[in-house]
Amino acid sequence: MISDEVFVEIEVLRKHGFSLRKIAAEVGCAVNTVRRHLAGGEWPRYVRRARRATKLSPFEAYLREREAAAHPAWIPATVLHREIAEQGYAGGLSQLRAFLRTLRPSAPSEPLARFETEPGGQMQIDWVEFRKGADPLYAFCATLGYSRASHVVFVTDMRVETTIDCHRQCFEALGGVCRQLLYDNMKTVVPGATPTRRASTATTRASSTTRGTAASPSGFAGPTGPLPAGKVGRFNGYLRRSFYVPLAARFKPAGVVVDAATANREVLRWLREVANVRVHATTEARPAVRLADERAALQPLPPPWRGDVKAARPAAAEPPPPTAREDVPRPPVPPQHALAVYDALLGIGAEADA
Repeated sequence: MISDEVFVEIEVLRKHGFSLRKIAAEVGCAVNTVRRHLAGGEWPRYVRRARRATKLSPFEAYLREREAAAHPAWIPATVLHREIAEQGYAGGLSQLRAFLRTLRPSAPSEPLARFETEPGGQMQIDWVEFRKGADPLYAFCATLGYSRASHVVFVTDMRVETTIDCHRQCFEALGGVCRQLLYDNMKTVVPGATPTRRASTATTRASSTTRGTAASPSGFAGPTGPLPAGKVGRFNGYLRRSFYVPLAARFKPAGVVVDAATANREVLRWLREVANVRVHATTEARPAVRLADERAALQPLPPPWRGDVKAARPAAAEPPPPTAREDVPRPPVPPQHALAVYDALLGIGAEADA
């Protein structure tokens, strides 16, 4: 196949009386090629070659289905790479990223001002809201400022009692308490927090929430300044994209909604095998490795939280049973699925049999 310029040159040379052999020598092609194009008398038509099969080709249909199930959110390339690698994909991550760019537009990332803290100096805490309504789902996220190690607890409400218990679980999982706790507009901790003002640390109410653990104020940051709770903020997005969206997309075709119990069970494995062992983009180190150094600088848990936590807590008085009333409408109870349903969708039973 010749280009348009070569075709025009052949036509011009022919009009000037050049022989076929002479034209072929001038344009650098075979005599039969010159003869064929002169006999046809039409511009050359190019046939687009079929795309060459790659290592990713057998998995493209699966990737389209996964992204369609997650829409309008999207699943990160690193998550999909792990999934297709388990199915036999031997290619690289760059090839996968290039294919995913054809399925979704890439949004520009906003630059954020970074600040670092010493080991044991700061823990950033925030809520992530996944569902509201009759079947709510929230995640309590805590990220250590130095190591970037994180812990997540899924709950169905954001009451003060729930917040206190989530603090306890995160402190126990990460191995201690930092000298400063930083919150991002948590109304259960920072009264009067608004979207235009980001509270940078706990107030007096936060001290009672953490039961005597250290919490020192560090002022406020305006809407145009660096985000003081940016570390946990970025982790919140990472949790949504890398953990929740892929998990929800796996259940969605079966019409099953992820509940708090299943999310808590799966997120522990995700934190242990993915989030806390990945190479962090900012620190260029694995959070689990830096956590080993940071734990030595953490403050120990308060005495009421050591040992048997339930036994250390005073028994709460049981409220009187409510009076039954026929005329009071009761809110609808969301359908609950047996754990076997979630296990089947996650393939846990199949893995055990294997």
